[in-house]
Amino acid sequence: MAEERNEKVTDPLAKRAETSRKVRKIVLITLGAMVLLIGGAVLYGYFYIQSAVSPVDASSEEVVEVEIPIGSTATGIGEILEDEGLIQNATIFRYYARYQNFTGFQAGNYELSKSMDMDDMMHALQDGVYMEEYAHTFIIPEGHQLEQIAVRIADETDYDEEDIMDVLTDDEWMEDLYEEYSFLEDDIFDSDVRYALEGYLFPAAYDFLEEDTPIEEMIESMLQRMAQVYESVQTDIVEENGDFGPAEELNVHEVLTLASIIEREAATAEDRRLISGVLHNRLEEGMRLEVDPTVAYAIGEHRYMTSFDDLETEDPYNTYRYGGLPPGPIASPGEDSIRSVFAPEESEYLFFYARFGGEVIYSNTYEEHNEVHQQYRDEWIEGQAEEDEEDS
Repeated sequence: MAEERNEKVTDPLAKRAETSRKVRKIVLITLGAMVLLIGGAVLYGYFYIQSAVSPVDASSEEVVEVEIPIGSTATGIGEILEDEGLIQNATIFRYYARYQNFTGFQAGNYELSKSMDMDDMMHALQDGVYMEEYAHTFIIPEGHQLEQIAVRIADETDYDEEDIMDVLTDDEWMEDLYEEYSFLEDDIFDSDVRYALEGYLFPAAYDFLEEDTPIEEMIESMLQRMAQVYESVQTDIVEENGDFGPAEELNVHEVLTLASIIEREAATAEDRRLISGVLHNRLEEGMRLEVDPTVAYAIGEHRYMTSFDDLETEDPYNTYRYGGLPPGPIASPGEDSIRSVFAPEESEYLFFYARFGGEVIYSNTYEEHNEVHQQYRDEWIEGQAEEDEEDS
């Protein structure tokens, strides 16, 4: 009887031990398979990308003529090169350009070869070796305002600044553009908006072949470029994050408005993301943005230092007096500033102070911010005095 009882006790124990061994074996096999799959995927990805950035045909002597239209983005250029068989993948071209910091691609006609790797092609597209001469060439810097853009165009063409501003403020033409470009919002017609196209003309280099290129065509090239860059940024953000992040609730007009403020406030990519985070935090907290460039825009002239009287300016663009975003953009933002609205640097900061010379100091509380302000305010006073002395 005792032996029988021992046998009954041992039987379940043996079964459990056997089951545990099987489970461990299955787990080990599964983990091994997963490691092999992941390792294989990584190796495949590495060799695929390595192949994609290498020449399509290293031995080829064929020359391929390629036209890069004015206003083309890295995405558009990649698609053109892929269609011509010069690269394997347009998407990899776009990401490679961004992560290798290739910018400033020039429009024009190029002679390229399948024996060129991706770096060679990008350098060629930056150098701008053209097959044709351009009648008009001008560069619009990031952060320029509409009136400054009109001056730039007038300086490099036969058009007067007044003629250019007449086109930029033509209500009937604005209506036509609104019908043609889906990314233009109703907001541009708000009575508080100073200029309908403020912030919508992308800052970049522009080239035109014809001497008599109409002003409207020049402006539309800049508008088209903004639409392309904006769409490209949105595509990148969704691919990277799955959504538009803190900009999910903002329309195009609001994104460009916030981006224009960031453009006027920040000098580096890092500060653009950090300042974007501060502005998002302030909006979420229901605080006023209180940024000096909006005061200067409200006044209608550049301010080296914002005075207390300036802060009292009665104008909807003055974010010291009015909450939320101003009625519209205050300048033309570049791609990096637009991207920072969608992908800000997350922090607890609610304040920032730009020192004379460029350093930006961030603070969590008003007390901290005020201490920084008092500590460094004299820098700006001294800088203003030196500037006045140089001008006199």
